[in-house]
Amino acid sequence: MKKELHIFFTCLMFYTRIPCPKNISHAPEYLNKATRYFPLIGWIVGSISFLAFYISSLFLSIETAVILGIIASILTTGAFHEDGFADVCDGFGGGWTKEKILMIMKDSAIGAYGAIGLVLLFLLKFKLLSESVLLFSNHNYLIFLLFISAHSVSRIVAISIIFTHEYSRDDASSKSKPIANKYSWKEVLGSFFFGLLPLFALSFFQYQILLVLIPVFITRYFLARYFQKWIDGYTGDCLGATQQVCEAVYYLSILLLWKFI
Repeated sequence: MKKELHIFFTCLMFYTRIPCPKNISHAPEYLNKATRYFPLIGWIVGSISFLAFYISSLFLSIETAVILGIIASILTTGAFHEDGFADVCDGFGGGWTKEKILMIMKDSAIGAYGAIGLVLLFLLKFKLLSESVLLFSNHNYLIFLLFISAHSVSRIVAISIIFTHEYSRDDASSKSKPIANKYSWKEVLGSFFFGLLPLFALSFFQYQILLVLIPVFITRYFLARYFQKWIDGYTGDCLGATQQVCEAVYYLSILLLWKFI
């Protein structure tokens, strides 16, 4: 149990800005095993985002509350995944070879493609989440499940890429390299358990909602295929971009599904 707590806190420290015990570090031994808890981080981020949304909605409009909820999630993760999305936009937008794409993504500066991508992403997420919340109006427990399931499902979709594809960078200096080294059945089982449980809980009230997994995993398939084509695998930035895109696809799928159920 002590070792599992250490692994969990390693995951929490790596993927969020939440304070952790002082003895926790980014040790490769634990960081590799931390993938099993990555979707569980989605529970935490989604809960904080929902709390900010709910408290704000008591005094402000739904739209403003949604914006504050999104801001809360970004502050919790330190824009970890948004940064990866921006890097992917810059890298694949401005590079035409594997080496050039990887070089651009490693640059800490944000370019035009990244800035434009983030603006469009935030606008899309704001609009989709605002409309999705209205579907569950007056049922705060369903809105809560919506928030955490969106974050957990998008994270299991992203982390699942390491189970099927190779890491693209050859250098060991990348902060995401230890995650990609190896994994066991515990990482696979843990990831899918924590990733899908909130969605299953939400489907208890409307079982058809499980169908959102189809477009989300289709998106994952094409993103992973695209990364494989251009850089022969994936990087940490690719995982962050996948999480962000699939979160938006999740909300979009909810809205489209609601028109037919």
